[in-house]
Amino acid sequence: MPDVTDSGAARLTAWVHGHVQGVGFRWWTRSRALALGLVGSATNLPASRVEVVAEGPREACEQLLAALRSGETPGRVDFVAEQWSEPKGGLTGFVER
Repeated sequence: MPDVTDSGAARLTAWVHGHVQGVGFRWWTRSRALALGLVGSATNLPASRVEVVAEGPREACEQLLAALRSGETPGRVDFVAEQWSEPKGGLTGFVER
């Protein structure tokens, strides 16, 4: 089983809390993810949250996570919870839901 703590492929699931709906946040996230060569999705959830799922090189996923926490996002990010796991595969592109 691959070690998801190394620089190989990883799956990042991040739950972004704050004022992140209706402000272009998912589009912004998609553009950052595609620039990093990641696949996945950004999905609106209840309680003004967005779930970001990204798969690709661990380093690129870490860069996306840093961007989500950077303070340079549309809207306002109050908190980002993260979970790392092995990639599941089967994803193409990066979609907004």
